[in-house]
Parts: sequence; C-alpha cells; structure tokens
Amino acid sequence: MSKESFTAGRIAGYQCAPGKTQTLYWDAKAPGLGLRVTASGARAYVFESRLFSKTVRVTIGDPRSWDLGKARTEAARLKTLIDAGQDPREVKAEARAAHEARAAAAAVQTVTVNEAWNTYLEDRRPYWGERHYSDHVAKAQQGGLPAVRGTRGRGVTIAGPLYPLMSIKLCELDAPTVEAWAVREGKKRPASARLAWRLLKGFLSWCAEQPAYAGAVEGNPAKTKKSREALGTAGAKQDALQREQLAGWFSAVRQLSNPVTAAYLQTLLLTGARPGEVLKMRWEDLNERWRGLTIRDKVEGERTIPLTPYVASLLYALPRRSEWVFSSAVANTDKPLKPISKPHEQHGRACVVAGVDGLTLHGLRRSFRSLTEWLECPTGVVAQIMGHKPSATAEKHYTVRPLDLLRLHHERIEAWILKQAGVAFDSAQAKPGLRVITAA
Repeated sequence: MSKESFTAGRIAGYQCAPGKTQTLYWDAKAPGLGLRVTASGARAYVFESRLFSKTVRVTIGDPRSWDLGKARTEAARLKTLIDAGQDPREVKAEARAAHEARAAAAAVQTVTVNEAWNTYLEDRRPYWGERHYSDHVAKAQQGGLPAVRGTRGRGVTIAGPLYPLMSIKLCELDAPTVEAWAVREGKKRPASARLAWRLLKGFLSWCAEQPAYAGAVEGNPAKTKKSREALGTAGAKQDALQREQLAGWFSAVRQLSNPVTAAYLQTLLLTGARPGEVLKMRWEDLNERWRGLTIRDKVEGERTIPLTPYVASLLYALPRRSEWVFSSAVANTDKPLKPISKPHEQHGRACVVAGVDGLTLHGLRRSFRSLTEWLECPTGVVAQIMGHKPSATAEKHYTVRPLDLLRLHHERIEAWILKQAGVAFDSAQAKPGLRVITAA
C-alpha cells in the first residue's frame, strides 16, 4: 500500500482507478489517514487502523468540509482512541445515545398532561371498552364547546373534572397539585371527581412505565391519602320504588306524551336491566318464537331473558323506524336514526307527578331487585335475569337454568308488579301468539 504526503493539489487530482468502484489513497504523514475516491467522483477522508486484530475503518468527511489540517488532526484523535483500546465507532454511538437521552429528557420537561393523555388514550384504546374510553374523553374535555346534544338547554359542553390539569406540564403534576385539585372538584362534583381521580391514577401509572415519560413522573402523585380523603367515599345508593309507590309511578309514566319514553321506562323496571342495555335493544333481539329477549350485557357480552307478556305488548306497539327498538324520531331523513337519549328529565317530571323523590333510571333496576323480595324469588334467578355475576361456586359452576325456568319466575314478577300498580293488562294488547298473564 503506497503512501505519499497529501497536499491540496494531490487531493484534488486523485481519481478512481479504471474498472474499480473505489480507490483508496493513504497519507504518508498522518498514520491511518486516507482518501476514498469512488467511480462517480465522490471523495471522503477515512481513517483505518487495527484493534484487537480486526480492521476498523471510520469515515471522517468530505474534503470540501474538512481541510487537510483538520483531517490530520481528526485522524490523530482516532489513532489515540485505538491505542487506548477503544473503538471509535462505539465511542461515537455512546456519545450519540447520551445526546439523544439529554434531548429526550429536555423534551419531556415541556410535555403537557394533555399531550401525554392523548397518547395514553391512543395506546390503550384497543384494550378498552367504548364506555371506558368515552369516560376518559368526557372527564378531560374542554367546556364551552357546542354540544352534539344540548345539555339541559345550554347547548355547550361542561368542562370535565380533569380539564384544569390538562394544560399543566407533566413534570409539574406533583402530589400537592393533585391534592389541591381533589379538594376543589370534591366540593363541586364528588362522584364525577372520584371517577376522574381513578382514571388519573391509571394514567400516571402508565406514564411511569413509558420510557418517554418516566423522567417526568416520579411515583404516582395521585396516590395520596389527602387526595382520597378530599374526594370522600361513594355511599350506597338507596333510591328504589316501594310497593305502595308503584301505582302512582306507573300512572305518571303511562301518561307521558312520548310513547317511546313511556315504554322504555316501564321496560327498564320490568326487566331489571341497566339503562344503557335497554337503549341498545334492536328488533332482532326480540325472539317471538321462543319468547326471549337478548340483552347486550356490558359485562358478559349478552344474555337472554324472558320476553314477558306486558313488556312484549309495549315493545310490539312501538313504531319500527329503524333497527333500534327505542328509536328517536328526527325530521331529517338524511341522518340515520339513533336510540333515544336517556330520558332523565322526562322521568324526573313523572316522578314529581307520582310524588316519588330522587328516583334515578338506575334506581328502577334497583327497584326490580328489591320488589322481588316480596315474592321470595330465588336469588340466583333474579341475578341471572339482571345480569349479575354468580356469587357462589355452586351457582357459578353447577346451576344451569333454561329460559323457560326463568320465565316461570319472571312472568310471576311482572304480574305481581302490575297488580300492585293497578295496571289491568288486557290480552288484546299482546301480540298474537304470546301467552298472556292477566294481573287482575
């Protein structure tokens, strides 16, 4: 390998040997310094040496950017590393990694809670149900934006409990900040704030596990005793219809101007289903042949319960405007029809007329369970109709109830409730082919 002292003129004159893709020229003055010239005319200073019996070659740079003096100085530096037993390539990689780590650490200091929150939702959404995802969105949403559906006539969104934290830098979301937030939100809307706090704890635990955010979160600042105490504990709900209130409640509900809402509320009480489960009912879920009703269970996926006579008469009397049983009526036919919204206000007005205080839609589900105590129905039967998980090993693994056995009890429950409510159920109201139980 011939060498000659590099000069600016020689560097400019070196050419790639004919028939080769590249040719290397070596400097006689700086050990290991060479010039690589390719067939296309590209030139670059290189350094080559041996480390632990292996050849090490490093590209220094283009002669247009590196003058000869700087190239010799760089070759001398690389030779020093080699003599010290260090691979210049590894040294460079380590330096780059350290630089990137410093840059990432600096960048994470500017990340807001909102930016990390959106990344969190995108990352976890495939593992969540739609309800759990929508809770995350709602609890962090901005207020004052046009609402898709007007909120009690205001027509704008209400800021979620977590929204005040969204603009804070993630690295500044410490325990005192969360505790002060818990005190404020706990006074205004404790139930909503408690759910938001649980979501926040999950989010911060996720951040601590992510390399991109771990440097900004130390522990979980939401997991403190002060935050928990400021938000309080949820008390057990006690709202439920008593037997003597059934007559007034049924009378008020059946007089509602919207027959779809009236049918929905009565179905809610007589099936013991969750409010959202009843809203999601489709016409295909009604099995006339087997007199069954498929409920899209939020826990188990779906369950089938008896389609009792009075409930059947309510449902089959509704207009079939879309796939949904409880379909909303809209004037614009260009938009697909959707299920009605949960009729909290209409139910509230009916309860005022009936003289029933504080009864929620979920309270109707609680009412179904409570009223069955009068009939001494088997607990497992009621739980299966309502979609509660079995509470004992024998119930879970050894009891299999067919639909007809559930019907035996469910129709008795319906007939008893109607009798207490003074609802005379005429068989002419039932769909032909359905067996009718008269509660007279």
